[in-house]
Amino acid sequence: MGFALKKDERYTAEDYFTWPEDGGPRYELIDGAPYELNAPGYEHQKVVASLHFELESHRRERLKAGGGGGEPPCDVLFAPLAVVLSDLTVVQPDLVVLCDPDKVRKGRIYGAPDLVVEVLSPGTAARDRKHKRRLYEAAGVPQFLLIDPANRFVESYLLEGDGRYTEPEVLEPGDVLTFQVAPGFNLTLAQLFGWPTPLEVQQEMAAYRRV
Repeated sequence: MGFALKKDERYTAEDYFTWPEDGGPRYELIDGAPYELNAPGYEHQKVVASLHFELESHRRERLKAGGGGGEPPCDVLFAPLAVVLSDLTVVQPDLVVLCDPDKVRKGRIYGAPDLVVEVLSPGTAARDRKHKRRLYEAAGVPQFLLIDPANRFVESYLLEGDGRYTEPEVLEPGDVLTFQVAPGFNLTLAQLFGWPTPLEVQQEMAAYRRV
């Protein structure tokens, strides 16, 4: 009965797209290894929904105004959506912005989106911070955002000319979030997360700033 993945076996993107989509577990494929995705929690989904709404509203306003600086119209998309980074890697970012429609084939994205956002969950935080940062850097994703809804901060990575990410810019609730792919967009983290910031988080951030 059924479908089972072998943890010690390596798979390809071609294999990945033969796996059943019947409401069972969702997976990502990283360097040929399958990783099961946990169901996102309430705070996780609230942040993704809020950011998608703000970016999509900004995109539509720019389109109404004639497109702004002449850049191509971009799509703001959220999971589940397969992003194929190589023959051995298929990921499901929480949110992406894509400006090149030629990268869309068979309802999937092939290659680097213009922006990737991952919202940290306890079960995936280590993978998002280490493996996926490396994957997005190698694939040439221009901007990668890690959002931590539990501790109310964001890490923003920008791709340099040498193909490496800068040291992350760490943003706190009063800071303004901006995107290379969305000129004129700005949103404070307080607006993204919603006030008030939990007291224990305020205390931790204050202690961090004193170090």
